[in-house]
Amino acid sequence: MGPRYVRLLDEYPTGRRRLRILGMAVLASLICSYEGQIAPVVPLLLEDLEMSLATYGAISAVAAVAGAVAGIVGGRYTDKVGRVRLLIPLMVLTALCCFWMALVRTPGQFFAAKAAMSFIEGAAIACTAPLVRDFSPRMGRAQAFGFWTWGPVGANFLAAAIAGLTLPLFGGAWQSQLVIMGAVSLVASVVIATNIAELSPALRAKVVQTEHSAVTVVDEARPALARALFTHPTMWAHVVGIAFWLVLYLTLTLFGQTMLVQTFEMGTAQASAVMTVFWVLNLVTLVVAGRWSDRVQLRRPFALGGTIAGLAVLLFFVSVLGQPTVSLPVLMVTGVVLGGVLGAAYSPWMANFSEDAENIDPRLQGTAWGMFSFLVKGMAVVVLLVVPHVVAATSWQFWMACTAGCMALFAVAICFFGGPWRNPPRDERHSRRLGSDGSAVRST
Repeated sequence: MGPRYVRLLDEYPTGRRRLRILGMAVLASLICSYEGQIAPVVPLLLEDLEMSLATYGAISAVAAVAGAVAGIVGGRYTDKVGRVRLLIPLMVLTALCCFWMALVRTPGQFFAAKAAMSFIEGAAIACTAPLVRDFSPRMGRAQAFGFWTWGPVGANFLAAAIAGLTLPLFGGAWQSQLVIMGAVSLVASVVIATNIAELSPALRAKVVQTEHSAVTVVDEARPALARALFTHPTMWAHVVGIAFWLVLYLTLTLFGQTMLVQTFEMGTAQASAVMTVFWVLNLVTLVVAGRWSDRVQLRRPFALGGTIAGLAVLLFFVSVLGQPTVSLPVLMVTGVVLGGVLGAAYSPWMANFSEDAENIDPRLQGTAWGMFSFLVKGMAVVVLLVVPHVVAATSWQFWMACTAGCMALFAVAICFFGGPWRNPPRDERHSRRLGSDGSAVRST
């Protein structure tokens, strides 16, 4: 018998009930990403703790390593003990870490709180992507993951907006933002705990095509071994490929405004405006392209098409980096198009990754997304450590050319993913989906 907040489902939910549970998983992604988003108050924190930017960077890098380790560990345990059973306590603990961080007075205390928060948060986020998979049939999975991606991206907007509205009310005290984070997270944890549910192990072992059709593809008596993922070439293609893709994404996330300010001598507000339009269209195309990908049930063509288009726009951007007099409208149009095409590639890739892992063993979704969480945080550490040195030795133009090379390598990796490039004729597709008794069967 599990904890009271874990409602175990023995039948797959349908209609509004499934959408409500899926919405809770997306909300959990947003809250887990929002907890600890202290970027808006870093200048205030550095001054108050008498801490240098270099020290803050080193602390953040070590904390990211802790989060990376927690991601892969948490992902594995969420397959063993359940998603919700881990998620709710981890969300509460992260909220408490927010209150703890608000009490720190020295860089050493800040390091302890930051590392603990990153570890717990990394494990919590690793629970949310498998939950999205559990409650999104393949006919709607790319769109669902598009909404899930709003969590990490939307957390940046949420933290900045709340800080802008409330910092003046608290005399500019950076601690106020962490107290608000903790309070919001605790309330959200209660809301999520009372509305979310957990699929039974038997249901998690099924591949769900639509709300009403599912096929068991594994023998439940056979243990779910993580090495089945780690030894499969398709998963290595995904892991290596997305690692290359993340180089550009993390560069823009961590250094986007800095690059624009240093290269084009624009103000911070103008640089933020350029990055804002990048993220706005990115959020839109994540869902729109995901919905289109779900409708035609194709993943790789969307990922490859978006990547090739993104590479073309990125090469144009690299060329204008050598022209400091380029106009602001040109930069904004370039940014909005780049963000849009990258979003169009990303949500279909997430569905492709989930489905390829599902085809190996659907009981290992947590392990697969734990690998992804490890990669995101691990690559963030690499980018944080490498980019400043490369740019100092060369230029931002050279580094962005390197990211273009990484995007090209991701395009190559797509050729080794699973899934079809095109749909078979309608009659053949229908015969594959329906058996002689009218029941759904697994497509190949």
